Amino acid sequence: MTALAVLALLAWAYLLALHGPFWQAGPVLAPARPASPPDVDIVIPARDEAEGIGDALRSLLAQDYAGRLRIFLVDDGSTDNTGAVARGLVDPRLTVLEGKPRPPGWSGKLWAVSQGVAHTTAGLVLLTDADIVHEPAHVATLVAKAERDGLDLVSEMVELRCASWAERALVPAFVFFFQLLYPFAWVNDPMRGTAAAAGGTILLRRRALDRIGGIAAVRGALIDDVALAAAVKRGGRIWLGHSRLARSVRPYPGAADIWRMVARTAYVQLRFSPLILLGTVLGLALIWLAPLLLTLFGQGTARVLGALAWAGSMASFVPTLRRFRQSPLWALALPAIACFYLAATIGSAIDHHRGRGVVWKRRAYQGVGV
Repeated sequence: MTALAVLALLAWAYLLALHGPFWQAGPVLAPARPASPPDVDIVIPARDEAEGIGDALRSLLAQDYAGRLRIFLVDDGSTDNTGAVARGLVDPRLTVLEGKPRPPGWSGKLWAVSQGVAHTTAGLVLLTDADIVHEPAHVATLVAKAERDGLDLVSEMVELRCASWAERALVPAFVFFFQLLYPFAWVNDPMRGTAAAAGGTILLRRRALDRIGGIAAVRGALIDDVALAAAVKRGGRIWLGHSRLARSVRPYPGAADIWRMVARTAYVQLRFSPLILLGTVLGLALIWLAPLLLTLFGQGTARVLGALAWAGSMASFVPTLRRFRQSPLWALALPAIACFYLAATIGSAIDHHRGRGVVWKRRAYQGVGV
């Protein structure tokens, strides 16, 4: 038991001191303006997004940006009135495109994005989701960062909704675990291979997109934002941070809704490998469960070391909770929250091996890549 406690404490010592550090609250872009604002084309894939698409489009049409902005919304086979809502916002800067049938080998979202990108001509292309509402300074701030630092990709983790009980319990941890997988400091370091982006906001330089072969280079990816960032970083510079200027209005009212969101790509992230899944289960048990169990049931040195590891894990979660304006007491529930995400990952693997594949917005994908 003491050996297990030593391993758990060493794991947390590494994570807190050397892994990013993933637990920090930043980086965050402050509002800024580019000196010479270039043209920006915005592409929005939308499938059954009638509830939020009006607010998203109005926020983009209201941007305080001195350069030319154009918006291309691709109505990707919606069965609600997404297209009608978008067309009701009559503005010469907004073009609503009817999505074409998806070819084999493409994910639905990326096929819609590709169709939108085909209509763009600007040197900068902003990919954003249909549930994101943008503050007036957002586009200018993204462009200023890209221009000032010569970046090929600028992405932000937008503020996620945290209103229901399930969202308060589980959504901050989603961002926390994402940072653990992809420490932002490593993503932003051109000397490291770690690459990631957050799909709600991705500003791309066109020459970088052309260099990688366009959206087709990642056409089958279900974790499309990470795949796109990895392709761009292989020959360019990228940046990922948190946003105070954009938020998602998509609700996840119950734990089952968050479960489906996680299970959609969890096993994809593990490359559909049972061995990687086993290693993940053992690793998560060591990091999240062992410290608590050792604190409650260990003896002597094992209990002390376990308590230190548990304290470290809770402390690491507090900056994320503060970002979401949640009580630090939620850190006490982190082992249980980790179990939820672990169970969803195992559920994702079970679905795959039972032939169910990945289902998202009435589309099923089997055996596609990350």
